[in-house]
Amino acid sequence: MSYYTEEGLEQIKKELSWLKSEGRIRIANDLAEACKKGDLSENAEYDAAREAQGLLEAKIATLETLVANARVLKESEIDFSRVSILCKTRVRNRKTQTESVFMLVSQGETDLKQGKISINSPMGKGLLGKKVGEIARIDTPSGIIELEILKIGLEL
Repeated sequence: MSYYTEEGLEQIKKELSWLKSEGRIRIANDLAEACKKGDLSENAEYDAAREAQGLLEAKIATLETLVANARVLKESEIDFSRVSILCKTRVRNRKTQTESVFMLVSQGETDLKQGKISINSPMGKGLLGKKVGEIARIDTPSGIIELEILKIGLEL
């Protein structure tokens, strides 16, 4: 089971809907165009369209499974005493003294521009379960980063 914000799950449902309608129509049109070009055994366009169709159907199946197993986490269910999924966390880098706000989300909702990091990433794993005042030591390719947990909440 994966936890999502209402907004994140809605975005996935929209993508799934588009793939099942517009995506399938486009693939069907590509296949029809390729079929018009003659012998299918030597038709590279047909082979490419069939491969694209297979990839599209695999993506649809993946998203359908994701939606079926997704759970929207409500505000009242979030424990703000520790860093957990879907809560915002203000941290200070102990080396640079810069502050940042992160929100731990499931893999499908990751968006670095909005400060949404995957709970499965090294940063997410390092922050998970920490309390205000604790230090998260995160091993990154450029070395260990120490982040002090300053505040945990819904809006920061």
